[in-house]
Amino acid sequence: MKALVFNTFGGPEVLEYREINDPVFGPRDILLEMKAIGLNFADIYRRKGNYHLEGQPPYILGYEGAGIVKEVGSHVEGVSVGDRIAFADVPAANAELVVVPSDKAIPIPEGVTFESAASLLLQGLTAHYLTKDSFSIKNGDVVLVHAAAGGVGQLLIQIIKLLGGDVIGLTSSEEKRQTALSVGADSVYLYNNNWKESIMEFTSGKGVDVVYESVGSTIMDSFDVTRIGGTVVFFGMAGGDPVKIDPRMLMDTSKTLTGGDLWNVLTSLEERVNRSRELFQWIKDGHLRIAHTLFPLSEGAKAHEFLESRKSTGKILLIPS
Repeated sequence: MKALVFNTFGGPEVLEYREINDPVFGPRDILLEMKAIGLNFADIYRRKGNYHLEGQPPYILGYEGAGIVKEVGSHVEGVSVGDRIAFADVPAANAELVVVPSDKAIPIPEGVTFESAASLLLQGLTAHYLTKDSFSIKNGDVVLVHAAAGGVGQLLIQIIKLLGGDVIGLTSSEEKRQTALSVGADSVYLYNNNWKESIMEFTSGKGVDVVYESVGSTIMDSFDVTRIGGTVVFFGMAGGDPVKIDPRMLMDTSKTLTGGDLWNVLTSLEERVNRSRELFQWIKDGHLRIAHTLFPLSEGAKAHEFLESRKSTGKILLIPS
């Protein structure tokens, strides 16, 4: 099979598309012929050597994708050759063939494309638990979403609106502001303007009910625009490490700080299937829209460059030939 591999850590130029041995799968595994592969910032961090990678070179990136079942292990039940399967957390996805443990195989329903499934799972399941578990959005909640034009940000906006909330977004450019507005944000402000003042004006001085904080370095600003008794949900630090939080501030303002990590939620196949089922249904019903940019898997280096440029909005997919 062909795969996108690298032998040393570094920039996009270390990636090469070449022939390697087919993967070996066991009795409880599924061999998937890949049709679409999600590209995420975690892939960049692993390519640079900032995240842990198992095994020895040549390394294969990628943890998210969708494809058709090519072979099924002898102990796998309920899955047949030809079935359409997606996954959110299986390594070595940047290849024509991927071994998927059967307890991580998520069926793709009719009416959902490979591209949509590969675009949805990591970011969509993240947005799902953030709005259902970390803070349960209810009708009338006023919500601030950081990095609103990113993959998770766009899905958060759409899901919050589905659940009856009002959304304020924050972005870094006018183009990204328009992207956030196009998926349903009620108002979007730019980071380089006086956004805290604008948010307090939008909420008549009260502040928002909840902030989805993925920047990290802005966490105290997020608390500043959160109402008394409100919540800040911390789930990322794309802009730098957060400061330490003084619990006395939380006591004095009755505010809540909570965190979230997807892998504390996806603890079983049942969790994966049930949460994905709701996301897939929203796609089929037209309630969720996912913009994606396609690159051939053979041009994976160009896809990495595009993602690192911060010019992309929505999802980047790698498509095997």
